[in-house]
Amino acid sequence: MSQLVIASQLDEDFNEVIRQRLEQTHPGAKVLSVPAGVPSDLPAEVSILLARPINVRGYLAPDTPPPGWPYGLRWVQVVSSGIDFYPQWLFNGPPVSTSRGSAAENIAEFALAAIFAAAKRLPQIWVHDSQWNFSALTPLKGSTLGILGFGAIGRSLASKAHALGIQVLALRQSQTPFEIKGVQAVRDIHELFARSDHLVLAAPLTEATRHIVNRAVLASAKPGLHLINIARGGLLDHEALLEALETRQIGLASLDVTEPEPLPEGHPFYSHPRVRLSPHTSAISTNSRHEIADNFLANLERHLNGLALENQANVQRGY
Repeated sequence: MSQLVIASQLDEDFNEVIRQRLEQTHPGAKVLSVPAGVPSDLPAEVSILLARPINVRGYLAPDTPPPGWPYGLRWVQVVSSGIDFYPQWLFNGPPVSTSRGSAAENIAEFALAAIFAAAKRLPQIWVHDSQWNFSALTPLKGSTLGILGFGAIGRSLASKAHALGIQVLALRQSQTPFEIKGVQAVRDIHELFARSDHLVLAAPLTEATRHIVNRAVLASAKPGLHLINIARGGLLDHEALLEALETRQIGLASLDVTEPEPLPEGHPFYSHPRVRLSPHTSAISTNSRHEIADNFLANLERHLNGLALENQANVQRGY
């Protein structure tokens, strides 16, 4: 059997974790560090590519692949859940799988932290002098959480919310029953917005879901709704959100993602008193190196044994 050679666009500390793990299972396997961006000039012996997002921070890959693509590749795994950060041609060659689910717990915890921060008025209630004024804080028990999209993130978030006594409503593309007991299905997105106190966007970005949260949907919202986006900025019409914030139809927006990323200097979200903006960081944790390695190496064993890959990318589905 020829030597297993993997090209990785990840940072070197991530690659080192994979190397150490491979020493236990596949002695002699090599992990080559290659630049991020459009893959080019990969050595002929490389059969697997571990790829970072390409179309990020304003960069767009060319519409055509680089000369020689796909080189000697037999499989590509991307380290994101969604596939909207990659050019179309990446999916027209060897099988492509995603890292869907590897950061679900991190993202669900982040969304829950945003909900706690809103309900408990953090950090506004911290005091810095002797002028103490008591604040009535909102209980989470008995409140309603809406989840748009119900994959690994939605499942994790729903189970955590249930443990806190929060009612969970959800809407997903498929008619598959929800895997978490007690989650209530809603008829449509308008009902989801109308009944929720907090609402998390956790759906993939596709042509069908771009700006799915528009003026009409925001007008359906329960007055004062807390809207949380941890998925993709393109799901949400930013201009419509600003209008809904001004009328207080939306009471608070916690946004970990925007379109574009980063937003240009002077964008209203930076200074709006009821927008909490974070730099697309909810998936990243101090344990990310091991989470990505777990996901990749489990799929590597399937690839090497001729089994179907987990989380094979589906362009129409968006992940």
